[in-house]
Amino acid sequence: MDKERTICVVGMGYVGLPLAVEFDREGFDVIGYDIDPEVISQLESNIDPTNELGNRAITDSSVKYTTDSNSIKHADYVLIAVPTPVDDLKNPNLRYVESAAETIGQNLKPGAIIVLESTVYPGATREILAPTIEAESGLNAGEDFYVGYSPERMVPGDDEHGIRDVVKIVSGQTDTVRAELAELYGTIVDAGIHEAPEIEVAEAAKAIENIQRDVNIALMNELAIACQNIGLDTHDVLDAARTKWNFHNYQPGLVGGHCIPVDPFFIIYETERNGYTPKLIEQSRDINEYMPTYIADLTLRGLNDCGKVLRDSTVLVLGLSYKPGVADIRTSVVGDTIKRLQEYGVTVLGADPYADEAAASDEFGIEIQSQPSFHGVDAVLLATPHQLYREIDYAQRCEEMTAPPLIVDVDGVLDRATIESTEIEYRRV
Repeated sequence: MDKERTICVVGMGYVGLPLAVEFDREGFDVIGYDIDPEVISQLESNIDPTNELGNRAITDSSVKYTTDSNSIKHADYVLIAVPTPVDDLKNPNLRYVESAAETIGQNLKPGAIIVLESTVYPGATREILAPTIEAESGLNAGEDFYVGYSPERMVPGDDEHGIRDVVKIVSGQTDTVRAELAELYGTIVDAGIHEAPEIEVAEAAKAIENIQRDVNIALMNELAIACQNIGLDTHDVLDAARTKWNFHNYQPGLVGGHCIPVDPFFIIYETERNGYTPKLIEQSRDINEYMPTYIADLTLRGLNDCGKVLRDSTVLVLGLSYKPGVADIRTSVVGDTIKRLQEYGVTVLGADPYADEAAASDEFGIEIQSQPSFHGVDAVLLATPHQLYREIDYAQRCEEMTAPPLIVDVDGVLDRATIESTEIEYRRV
């Protein structure tokens, strides 16, 4: 691979920044472009704004970070890693992709290959990305420049599955482009490259990876609700079921994040445009979107069973980010649980060892504690089981709570026997 070529990564978030750093490590000339001056300022000060790589990785790299779109003119490869959310109607919102395409089109080097890494519906690379670049550049896709698609597979907070450790899917506008991209990404991926025969295949594969997880978690969540209704402990049922060799090990719980709650809507959107409604995918989303309400109601019932007056009760929510070990609260669904509790007059406090306190207070509209205090609290809701919160001696700390104390353990991570040997009222999903 000719490492004299220049790579520009558009978007310095948790996907784009690791890409830029890894290509830099391999000796490529790398430009890290982002429209946010604050992000670039942090990177230029050797601060990792994503908290994924660490400041040392930024310090040790030679990536040229910039907000100057003119820098794109030097790039032989432009890799796009921008957000692709859904709108209020759950339809794909590709405004960031379109904006990036416009900027690239205005600064495009003839012969360059533009690769989209963001999650999109099958067909979006050809329908949205390429035509927008053509309109801005006056060049023709497939002749003067080329497009490809290589979906990101980043897992925030997972050190074992970084860029080098996960097979990379690549696809291109032509066989030659696909082969070139396979060689390019092969320089930074040790796990191997999978060459998808069409761009649309790669686009669909990305969405389906997370749809599979969404559907399986939804099954566990529905099982949890059913078990409660018939008086069974869900985790006891799962412990028994997983003794069979081919049982798939999924757990019930809240489903937040940038991917699982979003990606199903890309497939739903495109299949409905083509005359079919994927009912199982839709119903799975419905179930998982109901879980914050279910968990709030589980907490409310627990308070009632403890003889507490709801409007006089205080619940301490431990863990506000969307998954353990990460700081991101933007896509956490814990907020829906908090709102439901507040509808019944419950006072809610929160704590999270990773999330920014001011941002969390603004996001959830509650008081955030730097160190969780159990004093005078009626219930503890362990929503996101960060390791720090797993290690708390709840039997001891609950002596500070009003009697009888209630613990709601969303993921069922605490030792039930230890908890139930005390006066604590214990509930888990």
